[in-house]
Amino acid sequence: MLEKKIEFMESYDLVVIGSGAGLSILNVGLNMGLKCALIEDTKLGGTCLTRGCIPSKVLVHPADLIREAQHAKKVGIHFTLEKINWSLIAKRMWSQIDESKMMEEGLSSVSNLKLYRGIGEFIGEYEMAVKSNDGKKKIGEFKAEKFVIASGARSFIPPIEGIDKIDYITNENFFGNKFPEKPWKSLIIIGGGVIAAEFAHIFSAMGTEVTIVEMLPRLVVTEEPEISEFLEQNFRKHMTVLLNYRAIKADEKKKMKILTIENVNTGERKTVQAEEIMIAAGRKSNADILKVEKSGVENDNRGWIKTNEFLETSKKNIWCIGDANGLYQFRHKANYEAEICSNNIFGEQKMQTDYSTVPWAIFSYPQVGHVGMTETEAIEKGHEIFVAKKNYSTVAKGFAMGFENGDVDDGFVKLVVDKFYRILGAHVVGPNAAVLVQPFVYLMNAGFTCTLPEKSEQAPGTKLERACPEAGSFMPIYQSMVIHPSLNEVAGWAIGSLRPINIKTEHHHH
Repeated sequence: MLEKKIEFMESYDLVVIGSGAGLSILNVGLNMGLKCALIEDTKLGGTCLTRGCIPSKVLVHPADLIREAQHAKKVGIHFTLEKINWSLIAKRMWSQIDESKMMEEGLSSVSNLKLYRGIGEFIGEYEMAVKSNDGKKKIGEFKAEKFVIASGARSFIPPIEGIDKIDYITNENFFGNKFPEKPWKSLIIIGGGVIAAEFAHIFSAMGTEVTIVEMLPRLVVTEEPEISEFLEQNFRKHMTVLLNYRAIKADEKKKMKILTIENVNTGERKTVQAEEIMIAAGRKSNADILKVEKSGVENDNRGWIKTNEFLETSKKNIWCIGDANGLYQFRHKANYEAEICSNNIFGEQKMQTDYSTVPWAIFSYPQVGHVGMTETEAIEKGHEIFVAKKNYSTVAKGFAMGFENGDVDDGFVKLVVDKFYRILGAHVVGPNAAVLVQPFVYLMNAGFTCTLPEKSEQAPGTKLERACPEAGSFMPIYQSMVIHPSLNEVAGWAIGSLRPINIKTEHHHH
């Protein structure tokens, strides 16, 4: 009688897929003495460290300095740009990306951790296989009691004829083998969102002839329409902006990339050409690579992994955080989720997520800061609102910085406030926008130290029923002194220009 061969499958207490924000959950497991595994197919550190927000800001700051030097003419100071030391800028950028090497060295010495360098995919409910990046080599198979999916996202490539036959840039390969030895002479950017806006700013400031091709009628559609318009007007001073145009065909001739574009309204076609093409047309889920359907984890109709308010997937003991769930793709949001997820895996009482005050910034020039609802979103959600808007030029510091009424670059703060004076949204465009919007984040979260009801009838991802009526209002600003002269006055004094939009009650505005 032949003996049946039984293959041994390694078993873990906790497996984390992705080495970005998921590392903090992994560290909790390791410190508890659990047998853990980490899967990563690229450099350790996740998108933010290795191919996103951190290295890009090392490029953004020199671009900011160039634009600010040009703006200085408005206050009587004339600078001459003597030289751009691209190699030094690049060296500083790579020093941040290369921190992943030290991270890998540190993790490799942890006794209760196995690091799998490759692409993971589910082969069963709680079973996974890892193969090499080219798919030719099997690295290992294992099972685990708990999984955390922190696999991030990747660039979405639109269906453009011929695009697969030419080399093109994405944020992934830009911070890899496609990083240029010097700024390109010309660059076409397909897309008009956050990534597109930041790269357009970087390279236009460095002297590259930039052309943005966006199929929507405005840039950065997550923002207030007037902020999109403000950004567009300022971009047009330094680059070509083609809105309502869809890229339909790509080609290459004599070392130039040629893009055929079509107007989405008229059908008119024309071509634009440049030394390089960058695609920044949105992000795509990595759930298809992971084959999550084999684990019983459900995706939504766009391929993002579904999570509930506790970051649980449809499968027990499998959680998902960060870009992988498609909700607000920012590292600070992923870090926030990692903290809640750690609590929900290892703690005694589960915590809910709350996305009502997720802030972000677009590090373009001008800069954009955002938290909460836009005016339209607030009305659509049934709020009766006031709106306030105040320009930089209206305060002493703004004038001192060279902003005057009517200037195309005269930035502003816009506030959306409900009839109870609670701040629903704050939006800033102009210098220091990211700094100016942050205090509103704190205000919107203020007052929640009171006891909250145990159960809430509200939808997942929103504030629990407010136990403190005064929480989240603008009254602390109203009752505070504001440093004079400073740009804080633009934000602080904006409440003085509140005007009713759809207020229906007899609530009087003073």
